[in-house]
Amino acid sequence: MTEFFHNCTTNERKREIEELLNNFAQQIGAWRFCLYFLSSTRNDYVMMYSLTVFENLINKMWLGVPSQDKMEIRSCLPKLLLAHHKTLPYFIRNKLCKVIVDIGRQDWPMFYHDFFTNILQLIQSPVTTPLGLIMLKTTSEELACPREDLSVARKEELRKLLLDQVQTVLGLLTGILESIWDKHSATAATPPPSPTSGESGDLLSSLLQSPSAAKLLNQPIPILDTDSEYICSLALECLAHLFSWIPLSTSITPSLLTTIFHFARFGCDTRARKMSSVNGSSHNSVLGQERGRLGVLAMACINELMSKNCVPMEFEEYLLRMFQQTFYLLQKITKENNAHTVKSRLEELDESYIEKFTDFLRLFVSVHLRRIESYSQFPVVEFLALLFKYTFHQPTHEGYFSCLDIWTLFLDYLTSKIKSRLADKEAVLNRYEDALVLLLTEVLNRIQFRYNQAQLEELDDETLDDDQTEWQRYLRQSLEVVAKVMELLPTHAFSTLFPVLQDNLEVYLGLQQFVVTSGTGHRLNITAENDCRRLHCSLRDLSSLLQAVGRLAEYFTGDVFAARFNDALTVVERLVKVTLYGSQIKLYNIETAVPSVLKPDLIDVHAQSLAALQAYAHWLAQFYSEVHRQNPEQFISLVSTALEAITPLISSKVQEKLLLSACHLLVSLATTVRPVFLISIPAVQKVFNRITDTSAQRLPDKAQVLVCRALSNVLLLPWPNLPESEQQWAVRSTNHASLVSALTRDYRQLKATASLPQRKVQLEDTKVIIHQTLSVLEDIVESISGESTKSRQICYQSLQESVQVSLALFPAFIHQSDVTDEMLSFFLTLFQGLRVQMGVPFTEQIIQTFLNMFTREQLAESILHEGSTGCRVVEKFLKILQVVVQEPGQVFKPFLPSVISLCMEQVYPIIAERSSPDVKAELFELLFRVLHHNWRYFFKSSVLASVQRGVAEEQMENEAQFSAIMQAFGQSFLQPDIHLFKQNLFYLETLNTKQKLYHKKIFRTTMLFQFVNVLLQVLVHKSHDLLQEEIGIATYNMASVDFDGFYSAFLPEFLASCDGVDSNQKNVLGRNFKMDRDLPSFTQNVHRLVNDLRYYRLCNDSLPPGTVKL
Repeated sequence: MTEFFHNCTTNERKREIEELLNNFAQQIGAWRFCLYFLSSTRNDYVMMYSLTVFENLINKMWLGVPSQDKMEIRSCLPKLLLAHHKTLPYFIRNKLCKVIVDIGRQDWPMFYHDFFTNILQLIQSPVTTPLGLIMLKTTSEELACPREDLSVARKEELRKLLLDQVQTVLGLLTGILESIWDKHSATAATPPPSPTSGESGDLLSSLLQSPSAAKLLNQPIPILDTDSEYICSLALECLAHLFSWIPLSTSITPSLLTTIFHFARFGCDTRARKMSSVNGSSHNSVLGQERGRLGVLAMACINELMSKNCVPMEFEEYLLRMFQQTFYLLQKITKENNAHTVKSRLEELDESYIEKFTDFLRLFVSVHLRRIESYSQFPVVEFLALLFKYTFHQPTHEGYFSCLDIWTLFLDYLTSKIKSRLADKEAVLNRYEDALVLLLTEVLNRIQFRYNQAQLEELDDETLDDDQTEWQRYLRQSLEVVAKVMELLPTHAFSTLFPVLQDNLEVYLGLQQFVVTSGTGHRLNITAENDCRRLHCSLRDLSSLLQAVGRLAEYFTGDVFAARFNDALTVVERLVKVTLYGSQIKLYNIETAVPSVLKPDLIDVHAQSLAALQAYAHWLAQFYSEVHRQNPEQFISLVSTALEAITPLISSKVQEKLLLSACHLLVSLATTVRPVFLISIPAVQKVFNRITDTSAQRLPDKAQVLVCRALSNVLLLPWPNLPESEQQWAVRSTNHASLVSALTRDYRQLKATASLPQRKVQLEDTKVIIHQTLSVLEDIVESISGESTKSRQICYQSLQESVQVSLALFPAFIHQSDVTDEMLSFFLTLFQGLRVQMGVPFTEQIIQTFLNMFTREQLAESILHEGSTGCRVVEKFLKILQVVVQEPGQVFKPFLPSVISLCMEQVYPIIAERSSPDVKAELFELLFRVLHHNWRYFFKSSVLASVQRGVAEEQMENEAQFSAIMQAFGQSFLQPDIHLFKQNLFYLETLNTKQKLYHKKIFRTTMLFQFVNVLLQVLVHKSHDLLQEEIGIATYNMASVDFDGFYSAFLPEFLASCDGVDSNQKNVLGRNFKMDRDLPSFTQNVHRLVNDLRYYRLCNDSLPPGTVKL
């Protein structure tokens, strides 16, 4: 063993040693030697190896061990443990305990009747209490929630045996904890009365309803010696594990709960830590940490109980008492006095204690608040005050985030409560109003550098994690809380937020007076370091507050539009003014004293002001529909000013962040607001000219796409509030055609040279043109795909020539998978949005071209040799076919045979054997759509036949193709890819719900039980365990089509074909599968069958060769 673990040993030699050791372990009597090694050696490696041999013997080979040997092992191992437990290293001792518990798991109570009584005796004898507790915890872990290798009947028996012992065990543990507490409490010196000793103040008495209980919790915390400390921590660990599976019941007594709470106080007692640092000895500081750990363990017990949602009536009172005691602790750790601020107190506590405490508060709010709120004696508002203190004094960002989550849960709870009880909405809100306003103000202060600079500076705004930086996450979570309060108290929230925004706006709008013209352009004449720092903070805050104002936009529209109109108008006017100001004095191009800091700040504020204005697009649209008849002047002025702010920014010289914000705002005005006068505004015409002018420098891709989408939508989308006759389609149609024509000029010229061979440089240029044009066109089509027929007609007329060019270019680029990928994306978007407008003949031509191009060789090349791009090309092609086969009516039905043969004869053979999931999901979705939307292609059901159900069996057509598709589905269940398995199982179940797939004669007679067999095998192999439930339900749905056949023929055959079990075991498995016909019982039977089959195989593998089975 020492050689094996020596760092000079080669891997070769390690393998030899491993083989020797494994062979030794497999020998029948090896355990005797191991017993000798255990009692005679002090080498950890040898002991660990010997215990592994025992573990293997007990868990895998126990059935075949002669009963004489079993008795010997059962008596020797516990003796060994008792003799050496004090001297063994802890990991060897724990392993030996586990081995003994493993024997109990097999043999108690029948052959090892004193297993549990021994544990109880160990616990009761002071010398062996720690050992008994370790045995108890191991028993709870291994027997209450045993792993695979037991039969279901045994698992149920063990659970029942343990439940019978619960009351005794809990009584013992309560006794241990109480006696240690009492013994040390008596010796703890009472501290001199301090100014804080009036802690049993009003809140506490009102919480606990009894002065005596309050007094009890105010006893000084005892100082424990190391052994007591250790015993308490073991006892609390046992309780936490027991609570994880014991149902809540009266055996969890009030005295046990009170004792656990006594120990929870260890976590919030900073005195223990103080003491250790005063005495300076390292032993004491370890003690301080240990005491903190007792608090953590006690809170873990409390949280186990808290997380149970199902609370029996008789336990509710205990729960109330638990909350009261925990809130006493919360009050204790958030108490301010002269020596301590709350934050410094929290910083002194153990981090994991704070974490557990926050978990407790979260469970309280999410699981129990609705239950407790109705108790008149529970002071919810005071609780919120404590939670408020706790939240805003958290020492870490993560801690603060977790507390914000708790407030979010509380606000959701309030919102849904108010929605369900509209009658006393006011009463509920009044009760919580002050708390909510406080919360809002404090959260807003927390996101402002003005109040919280030190903390905010620590947040990272560079590294992305889940698509957002730490700072963005901080801001977003805070704004969600602000928004939820806004939903409950709109006027309060607005009057809190707006003045703060106003203050920072004043600073920003006042910058104009510091702008001076210099030789190179404009400069901001603020240079003093302190001024620059203050400006930086103010700009960061303005940016955050603009995001807050944007986030609240949704609370001004809909039913409340009129009521909150004035507030919203004030906001929008300010935003329009600010965006115009930024664009006019070109703050984004200004020189500053600290360019690395102030320039990004100025750009960000400008971008956020545009984004905030964009958030009010829906409000503007509603404003437009209210005033377009009578006096739209105010509205027209807002929109025109906004456009004046946008147009100077649409330039390749402007920073991308700002440019994109401007483009998004333009898109929203064109798409959501759609004012009729947009096209006649000079600013918009300027953008038109810029985009269609070939000599102007092209915008970056993203911006180009957005601006083209906006311009196209200005021309294509119907104007709101106007009848069809006033839509001016003719003029708009001409304009749209010339816009698209200008955008596709270079692209359309490619057609002439498409078939000629191209040099490398030329090819790259061509690819750029294709990429730029198709990304714009695809976006234009996508943005109108859900619009009126008229808009789509005009769009297709403008695009027609470009679409034909694309089809002509396609064959020339079939071997350039990056180009094919973009072309197919474009065609997919066309099929999804404009297939009706394209008309049948042209659509047929497109599909035919594709079918001809994607030969077997081409598909193989794409899938096998071109990596992910090649696979994406094939996936998009299959997606296009999905759109085609879903089309109702007869138009595309003639394509079905060639689509199916493409799938089954060309694509499927290439991917069937590959382990990679590429293309499979799309292919099976296409096959599912073929069946789902074209059922009558396979099953011609005449009306007459369905009237005379059962007389005429349905006619079946294209049977071979149907069988091949089903075969492919069956194959997919034998593959490891769990996503594909889940998707395909869902498809079969859908076909059964909608089209009665499992009931069809062909499925019932030739496939049904093959599928059931495959699903059961998958369960037995545990290869797709995450889907156990879905597989169980599908098995039931299939079996329920023919229960008689399932029970009389399939099940006996399935059992007969199972290897690794003998005929007697097969009979037991068959007998245990009750002939239930309801879903819950049936799936329970399936899981029992699978579990026990695995268990029997395990037992049989462990028998020594030549064993005679009775």
